[in-house]
Amino acid sequence: MTETLEQRIENSLSADVHPAVTAFAKHLAEAAGARAALFYGSNLRTGELAGVLDFYLLMPGPPKERIWPRVSYHEWDYEGIKLRAKVAQMPLETFHLAASGALRDTTIWARFVQPATLAWSHDDSVTKDVAVAIAQAVITAARFAVALGPQTATEDGYWRALFRETYKAEFRVEKAGREDSILSLNRTHFDGLLPAALSAADICFTSSGDQITLDMPDAWRADLRRRWRSKRRWGKPLNIVRLLKASTTFEGAARYAAWKVHRHTGVDIEITPWREKHPILAAPAVLFKVWRSRASRDHI
Repeated sequence: MTETLEQRIENSLSADVHPAVTAFAKHLAEAAGARAALFYGSNLRTGELAGVLDFYLLMPGPPKERIWPRVSYHEWDYEGIKLRAKVAQMPLETFHLAASGALRDTTIWARFVQPATLAWSHDDSVTKDVAVAIAQAVITAARFAVALGPQTATEDGYWRALFRETYKAEFRVEKAGREDSILSLNRTHFDGLLPAALSAADICFTSSGDQITLDMPDAWRADLRRRWRSKRRWGKPLNIVRLLKASTTFEGAARYAAWKVHRHTGVDIEITPWREKHPILAAPAVLFKVWRSRASRDHI
């Protein structure tokens, strides 16, 4: 029996994660007053606790900031294990709008068509609300995938076309074939997801073997392509503005940078109150210390 989109989302969001992840999510969410905590990224796939865990905290109330999300870095001990997390925070109401494609932003639905689990929720009504938003994200992604891709393609072919376009729209550089690794590493998640999403959205298509053919009016596709061109024009400027905001509002940026430096170079960076408060101004001195440390090692 083929799973409906609703069933797939429910199973995905309720997937088991390490108890440490659940405890950390609860700790972060309750401290922030969040309604829900979504866990995603490579650690979800591998089940490992090393590195930095990725969370989205969904907040109550109306939007308070024009530019979102607000990003922060946290460290926490769980039964003798030091956990680290990068946390993005935004209102649940805004998350819904972004997932539905109603906003210029592409990052939310492009991110959450990929695997994510609900690591913590305030109550059952919030769980259902988040599931609706994730379903909206998947449908938005599927709609643009078949509009931007060829008339007929495999399921993977449509997803590849979508991810290539979203990379072009965002202010980031991905290695060639990044879309292939997303699909291959998350094979179970993506197999059958596109037909389920198209059916849930009442988008007509036919299937023959592994080929899917879009069966919608040309005007429908042309309209979505026009909408995509608008989103693509806004994509990079929005990403730049977010980076500028993050440079001044990233809570815990100094500790995050220190951890990254130690991980990649082995150099310990002392986090002074001044460095904690002024991470950008402190960066030149930190870089000089890394350079000097490496230089001294090379002369040993």
